[in-house]
Amino acid sequence: MKEQCRETKEKEESLSESEEERLDFISSVPDSILSYILSFLPTREAVLTSILSSRWRTVWTLVPTLDLDQGKLSKTFVDQSSCTTLGDILSNLWMLRNTVPNSTPIQKLRIHWFTHCFPLHAHTWIRANILHGLQDLDLSISTPLELPRCLFFCTTLVLLKLKGQFLLNPVPSASTLPSLKTLLLQRVHYANPNSLSTLLAACPVLQDLTLTVFGSDLEHLDNNAAAAKFNIIVLVPTLETFLLRLQNLRYSHKIQINTPALKSFQFLGWLGEDVVLENLPNLVKLFLHAEKQIFTSFKEYSNRVLDFMRPLYNVKFMEFNLKAAQLLNHASKIDDVPMFHNLSSLKFYGGLRCNLWNAVRPFLCRAPKLQTLAFELTNWPGYGCYAPVDCLEEPLDVPECLSSHLTTCYHKGFSGNDIEMQLVRQILKAARVLKTMNITVGSDLDSKAKLHIHEELLTFPRSSQTCQIVFD
Repeated sequence: MKEQCRETKEKEESLSESEEERLDFISSVPDSILSYILSFLPTREAVLTSILSSRWRTVWTLVPTLDLDQGKLSKTFVDQSSCTTLGDILSNLWMLRNTVPNSTPIQKLRIHWFTHCFPLHAHTWIRANILHGLQDLDLSISTPLELPRCLFFCTTLVLLKLKGQFLLNPVPSASTLPSLKTLLLQRVHYANPNSLSTLLAACPVLQDLTLTVFGSDLEHLDNNAAAAKFNIIVLVPTLETFLLRLQNLRYSHKIQINTPALKSFQFLGWLGEDVVLENLPNLVKLFLHAEKQIFTSFKEYSNRVLDFMRPLYNVKFMEFNLKAAQLLNHASKIDDVPMFHNLSSLKFYGGLRCNLWNAVRPFLCRAPKLQTLAFELTNWPGYGCYAPVDCLEEPLDVPECLSSHLTTCYHKGFSGNDIEMQLVRQILKAARVLKTMNITVGSDLDSKAKLHIHEELLTFPRSSQTCQIVFD
């Protein structure tokens, strides 16, 4: 019995010593490493570590990142009447950081706040941190806010993301953001027709640009400028990726893009009548979702889309809205579609229509080196499930790419209707070097329907002796 007591005591002493060693190890870790570890935690959790001990009381102030997300910081977010205000949070953090003599300047500031947000507090914090070497600024605030002028003269800013009712009014010919590489503007308000162009002209090393402009974003244009065109002029020699989304623009606008280093371009929305694309020799990827305005005729819309595509002939990878392709088929001839000599991968997506093959074929005829063809179609119940006889007719000739270059074809969301079946039949019959036909059947189909599709597709004749039909 005494022997057991002695062994138990020795184990407790051993555990106590091990625990002390662990505590000693943590206390020996320098603040720089601890603050680095805390930088991976949400701001709320990082601040809460200050209650662990006197040693941890100020460690969080060495973290150069501050993430103020209302959904994370305010436990009473659902009850807006008692919701913690942004001013409360900012005031408390400001007081706590200022009581520490050697707190680290904030390099990354993220504020996402949607209720009980007072512009003065956000304005003060933005201005204060810009003056201390801020590098990343991510703001999403529902309350209208005019950005401080010092923002447009920040020499250290590398990333800027603005979402919400920010009034963009940079100083013409004086603004400068010499370090800015990433810019995102989503639903911000513009003070005048040249606000956006003025800002972009101040970004000489910009590499990544995302713009989302809605018609309501231009309602703050001054009365004298409302009749002028809103300018989206992008003359940035270093720009590599560009996403442009335009929606419900009731104002006349001009698009001019001259970006010799651009590699990836995504366009979504309405195409205006004043568009200039030039000097795009390095463009590799194109995503085009051009929507037709109600008051624009098919012919006019078709001409706008074709004019938009012609300077983009160098692309190697393209995704195209199927609805736009179908409208082009109605309003233009095959020879009107630009020749894409370098195009190796082409994807069509969108709603299913009966003239699917007729919409796709003009692009295949203008892409002689196409190797990968993909479809990601949406098939609504009861819509597009049956094809008229003229939609199932054999093509008069086989596009060159199908017969000599196409090696891979993907079809996602396959439902097995007549239109899709005929499309797969056409490709299998024409593609002489096809290696893989990959079919992903819609998840809404039962196992019996999937089996029927599988069995029927396997009966289709194939020009390529090595072609495999793969089902996912």
